[in-house]
Amino acid sequence: MKNIAVLQVGPLMPAVQDAITSEYGAVRLPDPGPGREEFLQQHGGTFDVAVTSGKVGVGTELMRALPNLRAVVNFGVGYDTTDVAQAAERGIAVSNTPDVLNDCVADTAMALYLDVLRQTSAADRFVRRGDWLGKGNFPLATKASGKRVGILGLGRIGRVIARRLEGFDCAISYHSRNPVDGVAYEYKASPRDLAEGCDVLIVAAAGGPDSARLVDAGVIEALGPNGYLINIARGSVVDEDALVAALLGGRLAGAGLDVFADEPKVPEDLLALDNVVLLPHLGSGTHETRAAMAELTLANLRRFAAEGTLVTAVQP
Repeated sequence: MKNIAVLQVGPLMPAVQDAITSEYGAVRLPDPGPGREEFLQQHGGTFDVAVTSGKVGVGTELMRALPNLRAVVNFGVGYDTTDVAQAAERGIAVSNTPDVLNDCVADTAMALYLDVLRQTSAADRFVRRGDWLGKGNFPLATKASGKRVGILGLGRIGRVIARRLEGFDCAISYHSRNPVDGVAYEYKASPRDLAEGCDVLIVAAAGGPDSARLVDAGVIEALGPNGYLINIARGSVVDEDALVAALLGGRLAGAGLDVFADEPKVPEDLLALDNVVLLPHLGSGTHETRAAMAELTLANLRRFAAEGTLVTAVQP
């Protein structure tokens, strides 16, 4: 299978793009529009593998336009932008890049956790505006250690976050689809139950239709006016309108958000709030982790070209 036809879907890290072009003569899919439609009509049936990212993926219509597709190689741990149900029906293998980004995403969660509770970004702005000189001391913040922290989604990344929180003497509880074997953290039966029993709710659940708006208005209300929400998962997991309304209405103490429902658009109402920290989806954004993700992405493509299998195949 070494002579495979590779389609690049969306922008990729230069190291990945250069490698798939030099090794497999990868062709870049045109941007949406008439040019893409014409391209797919003429060439859609020629491609064996699509290489994409978690932000772009191979959606329903695109996958249908690639009738001979045999694999989707994904740069990123999330694959909710790819139609995995159709892939399973058609026998299309799908890979992602798990584990290599656990540490950096967990670090991002902890950065948001500390920033939101201790108000470090807001304090930085306070100093830069000259308010320390003109207005005196910065208002008191909230203690970060010893908090009751709920983790929604105790998967690979969620467990790494939990280990970091242990160092802050936090009482950890969690909700996942099923209880996780081998952990001592308290399991809660629902997201709402989890929110009711914690001071900080960290969202680490996988994206996709099954988790859409899992954190709804009821969960946010249960977290309450003294509670904080951290999201490093997918924007779709949280009801963004309900979140914004709760923050504006004082029914939530603060939020740390690395992801949003319609990226790169961020709700305008959040921009002026000092109790909200906003990041541009940089959870795994370090040189070391992106290099490891690139290496694993290419390992998946090379394995498929040589053997027809994937190193880190997603289970349907």
